[in-house]
Amino acid sequence: MAGATTEAGGFVLVVGPSGAGKDTLIRIARGRLAGQSRFVFPRRLVTRAPSADEDNAEIAEDAFARGAASGAFALSWRAHGLGYALPGETVVQAEAGRIVVGNVSRGVVAAARESLPRVSVVAVTASAPVLAQRLAARGRLGDGDLALRLSRSADAEADCTILNEGAPEDAADRLVAHLLSRR
Repeated sequence: MAGATTEAGGFVLVVGPSGAGKDTLIRIARGRLAGQSRFVFPRRLVTRAPSADEDNAEIAEDAFARGAASGAFALSWRAHGLGYALPGETVVQAEAGRIVVGNVSRGVVAAARESLPRVSVVAVTASAPVLAQRLAARGRLGDGDLALRLSRSADAEADCTILNEGAPEDAADRLVAHLLSRR
């Protein structure tokens, strides 16, 4: 099951440092591909309320812990003191030939490649000054130590890398092209 193939369906996991613009590019791609039912853009489950920067579905800590322990999620992880997950039904959607697009942590890419069908990874990045400016502009107290977030390793084997420093629509062009190249 692991790795990018020419089989139909699978997962496209969007990774990168905080402030790279992953959610913005996913939002633009979702809008551009709205008429194509083969693409699924599930709301990520997070143990935090949604915000203007992140349209997640809020999940309570205890519900997250139960879901992670029971294997109810397609993928789950903890980062920055929060729990994150992709809904379990996305595996069924991917196995049925749909392309599931999700924002995930770089730290779960290896596990995803082992457990999810036909995984492709898109790394979104930007220079340190751009990331710092974007994170500071959020003003989100729950983001924690910004210097620590910026110092995290960018390691994740990517099938496509997007530098997102100009107009987000330009970077979204690359994401959409990658999605359309998937079967």
